[in-house]
Amino acid sequence: MIKNFGVQYPGHVDFKDVGYDATPVNSRWLDEDHLNSVYTKTENIAKVMDKNGYDTLWLAEHHFQREGYECTSNLNMLAVHLAHVTKRIKIGCGFNIMPTWHPLRLAEDYAMADILTNGRVVFGVGRGYHSREIESFGKPLLDADANRDLFEEMVDIVFKAFNESSFSHKGDHFTIPPAVPYRGYELEEITLVPRPINRPVECWQPIVSVNERGMNFMVKHGMKGMIQGGASSGGGGANREAIKKWQSIQKEHGIDTELGENLRIGYNFYIAESKEKAIEEVNHFFEESVKMFGPLGFIRGLSGSQIDSLAQGGAQARSAALPTLEQGVESRSWIVGTPEDIKEQLFDIQKNYPGLTDINVMQIPGIPESVILEQIERFALEVMPSFIS
Repeated sequence: MIKNFGVQYPGHVDFKDVGYDATPVNSRWLDEDHLNSVYTKTENIAKVMDKNGYDTLWLAEHHFQREGYECTSNLNMLAVHLAHVTKRIKIGCGFNIMPTWHPLRLAEDYAMADILTNGRVVFGVGRGYHSREIESFGKPLLDADANRDLFEEMVDIVFKAFNESSFSHKGDHFTIPPAVPYRGYELEEITLVPRPINRPVECWQPIVSVNERGMNFMVKHGMKGMIQGGASSGGGGANREAIKKWQSIQKEHGIDTELGENLRIGYNFYIAESKEKAIEEVNHFFEESVKMFGPLGFIRGLSGSQIDSLAQGGAQARSAALPTLEQGVESRSWIVGTPEDIKEQLFDIQKNYPGLTDINVMQIPGIPESVILEQIERFALEVMPSFIS
């Protein structure tokens, strides 16, 4: 039964123009003040959430995005600030991108955030998807197998550091500690200082495919999964097949769950006087999101010519048979319409996934601060009371 509602905000600034007829993604080059406006925007979102019964604000780590789409580079640092200007919401790391870190530095930073916020920061890990980010840090992304191997070793180290009073590690990428003399003895183990005081550490990881290796690794570390873009087969990278596979993998490890348990599913949403009006008002934001994420592989089935059309924009994009918002509404990666329409769709989701307790309402790149604040407040006042007693 759904009982927790979060907001997923990737860290985009406000744009002067959005949609297929607006500035192409690769032509956006924003000045520093504009890029830095993301922090005030994030703070204002957190404050509205805090007053309206949401449980977690989920942020995304990204780097080098002069275009303004995903502008928060250090989630633990931002989370500590947000916890100090709010009273009750948690701040979720959705996600710390492992290859951009040394695993011990990430473990230390999260531990400090856990202590300084009295447990209000939620840990999360991801492999990354921007080649400009990961490869610029000297780590693999284009080589997917190497990326996964590195990711898994780094996560293993982080959990050793969290859970063991002292530890050592020797793998393909890291030897911790190095065999060096230290104050009269040879170093054999180290201790993370500080360690998180709230243990075991709750950890989330994205589920973007039906990958048994990835899901088995999540169960190994007691992780929960986050699915973005809805729960239907048409909902972007998230689909019912993955949800059912997650249930079966957990069962193989002796964890019996109801369908949807240990998951948080994200839905794009928009409230208006009708479904038709919602589609009309949000369509240009949808187009901006397609421009951003289509070339990165997040929209299934796009051809090379369709991706080229997104870079050109305008008439070329509109004549390229690109995915439409109407299709997103039909597949339920988007839930739109009146509050009653949205409640009806959420009740249906709750019926289909009886183990699902956590929902995110997602805010895609392109949506300005004023609209986000208005929408999440309306959702809290007009939708959430039907699920939260």
